[in-house]
Amino acid sequence: MSSDPAARAGALLEIDLGAIVSNWRLLAERAAPAQCAAVVKANAYGLGAAPVTRALAAAGCRLFFVATLDEGIALRAALGPEPEIAVFNGPLPGTAAEFAAHRLIPVLNEPGQITAWTGQKASPAILHVDTGMSRLGLSTREFTGFADELPKTGIVWRAIISHLACADTPDHALNEQQRARFAAATHRMPGVPASLAASSGIFLGPAYHFDFARPGAALYGVNPQPGRPNPMRQVVRLSGKILQVREIDRGESVGYGAAHVMQKPGRVATVAVGYADGWLRSLSHRGCGYIGGKRIPLLGRVSMDLVTFDVSAIDAAQARPGASIELLGEHYGVDDAAADAGTIGYEILTALGSRFHRIYRDPTATPLPE
Repeated sequence: MSSDPAARAGALLEIDLGAIVSNWRLLAERAAPAQCAAVVKANAYGLGAAPVTRALAAAGCRLFFVATLDEGIALRAALGPEPEIAVFNGPLPGTAAEFAAHRLIPVLNEPGQITAWTGQKASPAILHVDTGMSRLGLSTREFTGFADELPKTGIVWRAIISHLACADTPDHALNEQQRARFAAATHRMPGVPASLAASSGIFLGPAYHFDFARPGAALYGVNPQPGRPNPMRQVVRLSGKILQVREIDRGESVGYGAAHVMQKPGRVATVAVGYADGWLRSLSHRGCGYIGGKRIPLLGRVSMDLVTFDVSAIDAAQARPGASIELLGEHYGVDDAAADAGTIGYEILTALGSRFHRIYRDPTATPLPE
């Protein structure tokens, strides 16, 4: 009986912490002289908040953003007392004491949160103003009504932030409108650090950088400039293990719904990955894998635990039970899979499942191939 978890797992997910650090440094250099925070919400976009933030903290990152209070509490336990941790969703009623106990900075998004936080002795907070997303943040009307009162609340304002809706479309008119609205809001809070740009916003230029940037997806290899060469390093490699290879005749069907019918005899490999692992069902008929650098098409529908590939053109010694098929990596990146699935790289990363055996490459280790 094997005691090796890698041997027991149907797939291996390698995460290159050195590549994440390299991406953060590239973004920090691009944003300079503004500072560079890191967004590690959703378990660092599915890759593991604790190891990712430890690597970034060691590289010099001092401010991290999560989405929820529970994420903040877990991250504080992993990081210790020093780095700042901010919570995008802000405080829900009755949670102020937990923010204080774990030294978490709430992002205050609406008037009720500001009122509830007023009087929290020497407790820092971040103010979120909405400049065009119509999601979280004070509306222009709300901010105008509150602006003169904000210095009187007793809140230590750590920052004022907003979020760009169309930063990945550089020519979109809303980008400049949001920048101008945000600049006007910052003038009402002199001396308070300001942040507008996330991953794609950094590439809009210095006018969008303000005092600090807060990249997220680009840290993990997602292209912040869709349609242009990706400046970020590849971070993940996912390899699925072949469970079975079978000969299939012309006219036989593969998978649920008989959705794929073989047009000629061939060999089909079944791999231990499915939509329960985050290999999206929308990749059915569209995705691919690689063996020895050769592309192999995905056949039929992705099912809950299994997916099938056409390995007819691959040497039988390479396509055999126990061998691996590269599902994400140097040949087929996160953005490639997202394009085939009709989604974005963010969803591909955050969907990666818990059944994968995860291997973290230390920042000082040899990087994954580009």
